[in-house]
Amino acid sequence: MDLQFKVLKKSNRNMSRLGEFTTKWGVSKTPMFMPVGTQATVKTLNPEELKDAGANVVLSNTYHLWLRPGEDIVKKAGGLHQFMNYKNGPMLTDSGGFQVFSLAEKKNIKEEGVYFKSHIDGSNLFLSPEKSIEIQNKLGADIIMSFDECPPYPATYEYMKNSVERTLRWAKRGKEVHSNAEQALFGIVQGGEFEDLRRYSAEETVKIGFDGYSVGGAAVGETKEVQYKEVEYATKYLPEDKVRYLMGVGDPIDLIEGTMRGIDIFDCVAPTRIARHGNAYTRNGKINLRNQKYKEDFTPVEENCDCYACKNFTKAYIRHLLISEEVLGQRLLSIHNIRFLTRLMEDIRENIETDTLEEFRDDFKEKYYK
Repeated sequence: MDLQFKVLKKSNRNMSRLGEFTTKWGVSKTPMFMPVGTQATVKTLNPEELKDAGANVVLSNTYHLWLRPGEDIVKKAGGLHQFMNYKNGPMLTDSGGFQVFSLAEKKNIKEEGVYFKSHIDGSNLFLSPEKSIEIQNKLGADIIMSFDECPPYPATYEYMKNSVERTLRWAKRGKEVHSNAEQALFGIVQGGEFEDLRRYSAEETVKIGFDGYSVGGAAVGETKEVQYKEVEYATKYLPEDKVRYLMGVGDPIDLIEGTMRGIDIFDCVAPTRIARHGNAYTRNGKINLRNQKYKEDFTPVEENCDCYACKNFTKAYIRHLLISEEVLGQRLLSIHNIRFLTRLMEDIRENIETDTLEEFRDDFKEKYYK
């Protein structure tokens, strides 16, 4: 699929840009945040709640869906949208590469692919660039990803160079077998903290030619300073007329900083993960509703938030649910956290429009980290 992406406005002060891309689901505004529905569900939430929270694109995971329920089951159901009844916008599947390298036991990386053991039952598995694309073709998301190696951090220059070369070869092989013309295929830029390798990876991936480009390996344990450099090393060599996606990054300040370095799309499991532990984002920093001080706090999680949780419930009630181990507490915080990030992206887009994103960032940081 030729993903129709249009840059509407570019900042005069940094690399941020307003844009939109068009799919059969309509127009999606960028920069944007994508909630993660690892196993064909954003944990504890239904599609209507995602829509109400401002979500558009939802990400699902190739590795997990390959193991359960299997890509053939999803295909028989009519694809991911039908299977999980998500009709609010596009879907994206990652390649499974990150999960193979982060979850799988006893990995053996070969030129043909990766041999490893299932994190579920220890069975022997093999995933190659061709297999990853074949699975994603069957899952039927609108945007799919090349299969790459996600190297550890830190890694030596020699290791990273060999890894980048392998990822490029895998990207070519994956593109060659991509058979679903309705799906956009994105290439992935790696290279770790090494500027020349990031540039090389970006330029060579662009030569292969993809519908969009992702920056990978920029959320694997490095400091924020290193992460921001890794992003900038990559984005300045990516084409202006293609979507740029920063994989696995969702900390609020990172969304602003990533946007200022030319990123259009972000994703992260954090908003629902921290919600399950009682945490909520607010403009004045993260809070934990399990804390005793909220026992008699009858104000919303965040004043002026328009999410379902804040419009209808108090900190005291949500704390009661969490302490009582009622799932509704986790659900309400998940709704709030996703809405917090989608509202943040709305504010980011407004400040790109007025070219005031740097002032917005400074004000946000002062309040969030005070």
